[in-house]
Amino acid sequence: MSDGRIEGAAGELRMLGVLDYRSAPALRRTGQALIREGQGAGLRIDCGGVEKSSSVGLSLLLCFVRDAKKLGRDVSIANLPQDMQQIARVSGLLDVLPLANDTPGVDRA
Repeated sequence: MSDGRIEGAAGELRMLGVLDYRSAPALRRTGQALIREGQGAGLRIDCGGVEKSSSVGLSLLLCFVRDAKKLGRDVSIANLPQDMQQIARVSGLLDVLPLANDTPGVDRA
């Protein structure tokens, strides 16, 4: 498994690797900077490269959504892994997270 990292491209953040308490502070700073520097009305956060995540990954997502909305950007989260979906479901966050329609396996029931 690889260390967590965040990459940015036009209108997109990609979360990759293992998201845990060790990687969270650096990921938070990197993501926040990429969101501030980004342009356009929308931001897509792609979680397809996440190998493993604790609740820290969801906390990062919530922070990034808040950061983008503060700047007036629309946000969608794509490819949320099953482990993150399970934590979101138990925490009551599936209805709060702006999940993209193409996120596989999302069952909001």
